[in-house]
Amino acid sequence: MDSATSDRAALQATADNGLKIVVVGGFGVGKTTMVRSVSEIRPLNTEETMTRAGEAVDHLDGVQSKTSTTVAFDFGRISLDERSVLYLFGAPGQERFWFLWDRLFSGTLGAVVLVDTRRLADSWYAIDRLEHHGTPFIVACNDFGGPLHTEQQIREALDLSDDVPLVECDARDRSSSKYVLITLVEHLHALALGNASAPSAARPETTPEKTPEPTS
Repeated sequence: MDSATSDRAALQATADNGLKIVVVGGFGVGKTTMVRSVSEIRPLNTEETMTRAGEAVDHLDGVQSKTSTTVAFDFGRISLDERSVLYLFGAPGQERFWFLWDRLFSGTLGAVVLVDTRRLADSWYAIDRLEHHGTPFIVACNDFGGPLHTEQQIREALDLSDDVPLVECDARDRSSSKYVLITLVEHLHALALGNASAPSAARPETTPEKTPEPTS
């Protein structure tokens, strides 16, 4: 049995509870790197070599050294326990591939918005689309060795409310990427508990109609 077949067999054998998570963010923020670092199976990716033809449409500010790019999505998997797994989808970052995002968001429980703090504006579209879809998310600042920002500065720049978790990470490091995913799962769990404990609207009481007495 080859590795691809064994991977599919493992998915079928253990995925009683599959949770879909999407990693989004601007171009070159480390989405593919995060999926690769944390996936317990050989990740599927759709990276292609960047060419001069793309220079006219892709914004390369801050990522001039990048030589390949995701043109569809990345896919990985990580187990939470014996019967529950996370399916990870890394979305492409270039504006010309944003039309794929809405499809990737379908059936998604939550998302990680990966951020390069040197280029915070590149994350606005991801946050806007997630809010448009009503998809819960957390924000993870990938360490590129750029200027330091306080948490408050980042929240103000991204217009994040206080209830959106904000963490730091190194997408190259497996344990750091796992911490990001754990933070997201805990956030989703807290939201689910909050929704479950919220009082439901009381059903209005109705007074049974009286049957009119027959007239003689």
